[in-house]
Amino acid sequence: MASHSNAAIARSGNNSFLRLAAALSTLAGWCAAAMIVAAVAITCQMIVVRFVLNGSTIWQTEAVIYLIIAATLVGLPYVQRLRGHVNVDLIPLSLAPRARFALAVLTAVLSIAITAVMLWYGFEYWHFAWERGWRSDTVWGVRLWIPYLSIPVGFGLLLLQLVADLVAVLTGIDKPFGLE
Repeated sequence: MASHSNAAIARSGNNSFLRLAAALSTLAGWCAAAMIVAAVAITCQMIVVRFVLNGSTIWQTEAVIYLIIAATLVGLPYVQRLRGHVNVDLIPLSLAPRARFALAVLTAVLSIAITAVMLWYGFEYWHFAWERGWRSDTVWGVRLWIPYLSIPVGFGLLLLQLVADLVAVLTGIDKPFGLE
């Protein structure tokens, strides 16, 4: 049976930047949860229309897909703040404090770099959809810039949370990997 990590929620102390990042990450988590609830409600409505009323559905499946994907992307910073992403503590636990600190900084910098690249290309993709008026090839014909907006928003907020995590470790507000 799996056990929980010893890592705690990312600390923000009295640092206003860290508190702002934590508040935005929490808001993003609530928005992601609301999107999941909306997707479940739409799925239930779709089931009633299809199987009880014997009608056809037009927009429901596409809306549910976009909502679940958006919830996943927008929820990234909240999960990062809670340290809920899958990780392996074996190496950090076996290292001395200085080496653990160096590994935490290296990991954070690499994560920030990768997320920044995803943000850049995600923004570019969203901008193409918005600028060129892309629409889905379905009967509903949703303007694709609307669901694609979750890409730069999600990765932008994740980048902010990763930077906040790095600042917290560098300033001593939080311990590397959240380990005591």
